[in-house]
Formats: sequence, C-alpha cells, structure tokens
Amino acid sequence: MRIFVLGNADRANVREQAQRLVPVVKKHGEVVLVDLEQREDLSRHNADIALVLGGDGAILRAARQMCRRQLPVLGVNLGKLGFLADLSPDEMEPALAAVAAGKYRVTKHLMFEGCFNCGAAKQSFFLGLNDVVVHTGPPFHMVDLDLDIDGETVSTFRGDGLIVSTPVGSTAHGLSAGGPILGQELRAFVVTPICPHSLTSRAVVESAEKEFTIVVRRATTAWLVVDGQETFELKNDDRVTIRQAPVSFQLVKVPGSTYYKTLHDKLNWGATPNYRVAGEQPPRA
Repeated sequence: MRIFVLGNADRANVREQAQRLVPVVKKHGEVVLVDLEQREDLSRHNADIALVLGGDGAILRAARQMCRRQLPVLGVNLGKLGFLADLSPDEMEPALAAVAAGKYRVTKHLMFEGCFNCGAAKQSFFLGLNDVVVHTGPPFHMVDLDLDIDGETVSTFRGDGLIVSTPVGSTAHGLSAGGPILGQELRAFVVTPICPHSLTSRAVVESAEKEFTIVVRRATTAWLVVDGQETFELKNDDRVTIRQAPVSFQLVKVPGSTYYKTLHDKLNWGATPNYRVAGEQPPRA
C-alpha cells in the first residue's frame, strides 16, 4: 500500500506528531512522500491512499492539492472538532491495519469547481469540497446579490452574503447560518443566505446537475471565500459560477465509523435533552 502523508505544518503539534506517526505508517505500507507545507505536485507521484494529519481544514487543503487525481483520504484529527478527520492518533494504527487488510469502504462525495468574472478577459478558477461564500467586507454594509440557476434568475438576496455548500459542507458554515444537514453522499447543493434582510429568505436544496451563478449587484466591498481558506475580492457586476466538479472527494471509512455516529459524537445531534424534574437541584460540580 502506497501512502501520501499530508497535513498542515502551520498548526501546532503537526510536525511533532508527523515525526512520531510516520514510522508507524511505514509498518503498514510505503510512504511515497511527506508534505506538510502543500509544496508537492501530487500528480507526479502515485499512491493508494492519502493519510492527512491535522483537522478538517487540513483535509480541505489536501482535497484541493490532489486536484483532479483524488485519492481515498484517511484523516487523523490533531485539531478541535475533527468531523472529517475523525480518527485520534491512537486509533490510526488499527485503522491502517484494517485498510491494509481490505476491511474498509470508500465513500464518494460531491466537490465543486467554478470561476469568477466569467466571460471577462481574465478568469480565475477554483476547486473545493466544503463551500463557496460571497460575503460582505469592511465596512460591512449589506450586499445585493442575484442567484441564477441554469441561467434563470431565481432570487435576489440582500444581507451579509450567500453560501453555496456541498453535503459535506452543509455541517460547516451553512449549518451555523441556519441551513439544513444533508446526507453526505447526496449529489446536491444547498444555498443558504447569511443574515438576510427579509423574513422570506430560506435555504434551498437543488440538484448538483445544475449550474449556480451569484451576481454582485451592489456592494461597498465583497469577497469570495472558497472552503474558508482562499479569498478573492469582488466588484460590482462580478459573477461567480459554481458547478459540480468532474471528480469526487473520497473518504476512507473503517468499521465502526458512520456518518450518523459522527453527527452524534461531534455535534451532539439527535441527543435527548437533559431534562430535570421540577424542583430538582442540579448536581454540584
């Protein structure tokens, strides 16, 4: 088994953990390369899986770095939440042993690609996994945005911005803005307004077969944010186009790891409220 070891060296403790864990990884396969600075052109190398050290942000970086040659990702959480990187360092070796023995499955997830200033002489392209956000910037006045789907203007939003997220990204920025949780393997996008200046603006789920365009109609300043990591300044009348990418993000799932278990363990989703009988005193610390 040939393995890329990827991660984000800017995060505390990642380099130290990599030095400790790489010898363990070598017991279960060939380490093709270790890249914690996102410097390598991964298309020049061949591997079977990518082991990503860090948090969910490191996995988002790795997905963009792999670009059109997506490998199954096994994530080791060295950060806080670890929704995608759901293995602890202590769980890594048993998981690698299971993968080496073929006791795993790979789930495939929607990615997006797109560009902005489409139709102009200069275009900028992007690829991502979580979400695309068009957001107001300093001095944070409201922005007016049009949403086109397959060339038809379907709505106009006024507020702080707009999020277009994949099912994987639905539990990130979109969830905090009041959007729904989507099953991770759906082929759909969810469009969620951020602080809309309207009582009727609600999140919309639409097929990933369609093309989405956000048009900046009026803004003092506006920014395009890809996966919460790449930012681009937008001007009035700029257009941001989003569609499904021709590749899918692949996530390694070992026995005992499921989407709903992760929702419950990481976000406390579906948990019973901590009811207390009337008059009962809470336990002392």
